Amino acid sequence: MDLFEHQGKEFFAQYGMPVSAGEATFSVDEAVAAAERLGTPVMVKAQVHTGGRGKAGGVKFAADIDAVREHAGNILGLDINGHIVQRLWIEKASDIAEEYYASFTLDRSAKKHLGMLSKEGGVEIETVAEENPDAIAKIWVDPVDGLDEEVTRAWVAAANLPEAAVEGTVDILQKLYTAYTEGDADLVEINPLILTPEGNVHVLDAKVTLDGNSEYRHEDYAQYDETQPRDEREEAAHAKGLQYVGLEGSVGVIANGAGLAMSTVDVVNQVGGSPANFLDIGGGANADVMAGALEVINNDPAVKSIFINIFGGITRGEEVANGIIEAMNRVAIDSPIVIRLDGTNADEGRAILAPNLDDKLMMEETMLDAARKAVELAS
Repeated sequence: MDLFEHQGKEFFAQYGMPVSAGEATFSVDEAVAAAERLGTPVMVKAQVHTGGRGKAGGVKFAADIDAVREHAGNILGLDINGHIVQRLWIEKASDIAEEYYASFTLDRSAKKHLGMLSKEGGVEIETVAEENPDAIAKIWVDPVDGLDEEVTRAWVAAANLPEAAVEGTVDILQKLYTAYTEGDADLVEINPLILTPEGNVHVLDAKVTLDGNSEYRHEDYAQYDETQPRDEREEAAHAKGLQYVGLEGSVGVIANGAGLAMSTVDVVNQVGGSPANFLDIGGGANADVMAGALEVINNDPAVKSIFINIFGGITRGEEVANGIIEAMNRVAIDSPIVIRLDGTNADEGRAILAPNLDDKLMMEETMLDAARKAVELAS
């Protein structure tokens, strides 16, 4: 779950990190009222789940209320990388002496948490990594050991931050790691982390991605799920509890397991087709789950064929076959379906499907053959 900037700052504040006072607003009048309460000057900042806001004109300094009104009017409704601005963050402006970068994420290959710190903040970290990789100090934290103050101080020293910023940065990095681990985050990023002329270290921006699977441990995370950007297809799939991502192609994809679903998307591309979606039905392929998946895909007018790719593990082949047949009796399918069924009790499943095969329901032995058939039907 990606958080808006203001949600990220509110999240950081829960862990004691210093953030600027601000208010989320949804109209020009609300933005003006917020600026009057906060006192000018303020920053008027677009809230969207994408980067590049500043370059797109979505972040503006407002010295007075008239400027707030002008900028709010211009930014609301702005299209930033395909995201339409519907909310603003009105924030008390800060004086900046220097800008830094700090983040934690998971390094899956090392099976450790990766921390990155740089004295070159305020720009995209990818640019820093490409143009001056030595400017990024990295640490790998074993989740069993955690991050202690001694290691944090050595990390800050390796980043060559000025003496005036050391104490404040060490304190924030310790709290940032706590927020990252206790908050079940996939990514926490501060860019920029600033040093003020008075010598205070302060969080000026927040990028946070939370692990949606941890929602059961955090009752307040439901508010973040409600603000996730989804198109109509994704919203319908989400309501049915399906792991779905809409794409732009014509072959609908249903698979059990995220890895198999991604491989299915890849193989459709490999044989010259274009997937319409990623859809993982998980370990269950019963009639209810399959009917929900088929209904979501069938409602996408771009879909011309459907590829159901199931490898039975805990889920048995005959259960999958019965689920598909029953689901097709519940949902009026417009597009032809190609099935590849393998794994546990696959022979039993194929035997159940065989009497039901026709020009609307086909079966292929291999994943590659099924993908070719689905792409052929879609074209």
